[in-house]
Amino acid sequence: MNPIATATKDAQAVDKASIKPQIPLTEREQEILALYKGATPADWEDWRWQIRNRIRTKDEIARILTLTPKEIKGIEGSGTKLTMSIPPYFASLIDDHDTRCPIRLQSVPQSDELKTAPEEMRDPCGEDKNSPVHGLVHRYPDRVLFLVNEMCAMYCRYCTRSRMVGDGNRTLSTATYEKAFDYIRSNKKIRDVLISGGDPLTMGDNMLEFIIKNVKAIPHVEFVRIGTRIPVTLPQRITPELIAMLKKYSPIWMSIHFNHANEITERVKKACNMIADAGIPMGSQTVLLKGVNDTPATMKKLMHELLKIRVRPYYIYQCDPIMGSKHFRTSVAVGMNIMEHLRGHTTGYAVPTYVIDAPGGGGKVPASPSYIISQEKGKTVLRNYANEKYTYYDP
Repeated sequence: MNPIATATKDAQAVDKASIKPQIPLTEREQEILALYKGATPADWEDWRWQIRNRIRTKDEIARILTLTPKEIKGIEGSGTKLTMSIPPYFASLIDDHDTRCPIRLQSVPQSDELKTAPEEMRDPCGEDKNSPVHGLVHRYPDRVLFLVNEMCAMYCRYCTRSRMVGDGNRTLSTATYEKAFDYIRSNKKIRDVLISGGDPLTMGDNMLEFIIKNVKAIPHVEFVRIGTRIPVTLPQRITPELIAMLKKYSPIWMSIHFNHANEITERVKKACNMIADAGIPMGSQTVLLKGVNDTPATMKKLMHELLKIRVRPYYIYQCDPIMGSKHFRTSVAVGMNIMEHLRGHTTGYAVPTYVIDAPGGGGKVPASPSYIISQEKGKTVLRNYANEKYTYYDP
């Protein structure tokens, strides 16, 4: 059974009468919906309709945006790196009058991504070399990354897995899943499985349940997470049926990829409330991106908005040096400065860990400003967020 085909089949078997708009369409959503002949507000609420109508060509995106020369060149060349794919919903968040709109920068290709810097890599996290079986990455002793598909609702232009997502060449199937299950069963040190992709929530409920059920049935697996951006890019996917299925396999955690406060719309709030109300803890993983979220004020605003929807800020990632990422990557000093302006200046829950995924497969390395000024026998001199000095004496 091919999971991509299964998702497509699910997408075709929709009962429109069962889908009722929960949140009134914004003016911009109505404008974009009107471009699809015969489409209704019920279609807009249907995640399968959104998947089928993802914006993938220059002509399609030109209907809703006035493209810049850099965007035109980027879109025309995106097939050589990472194809463009934007759900109509997420496209409705783009500001047509602002070429530096944070949603636009993340989703519309730019000509800059067609350039490659010397330090950039095809697989900067070294996932392929740590893959004992197809679709499984085993880097840390007690946990594995289970890449169950190659499809996302929206292809982020800085994607760490741009080498594999969207190309349709990984031939993932139930046969490859069985080999992954067997590997996890055979290694009793594995207690934590992160189900990711692509994005696993682009799958239909039945296929997703097949994967979760098999992983949860392995006795030594204590902790199961789903890594996803769907609640951000396609919140309509968070349906009562999906939530009911996930609750059957509690506890499950969800790691969601948020990058900017503008992503947190009424639909996203509703989706996250459904997830939280189901007893599924959520953490946010944010990629530090130049021009998108690389100022302390922008990042702090995002962290505050996340807490308001019961999502715990977890990681800020230094952007990985994938091919064509130089225009997105900041210096490490920028990330350190953001952490200086978070720690002590806001709620502790709003302070994530800043990490650099060591290029070449070294794993996540935490990076933060140093608050220890000196250490001698019996005492440690510290500084606080306001740069005031204090001494702690050992007992």
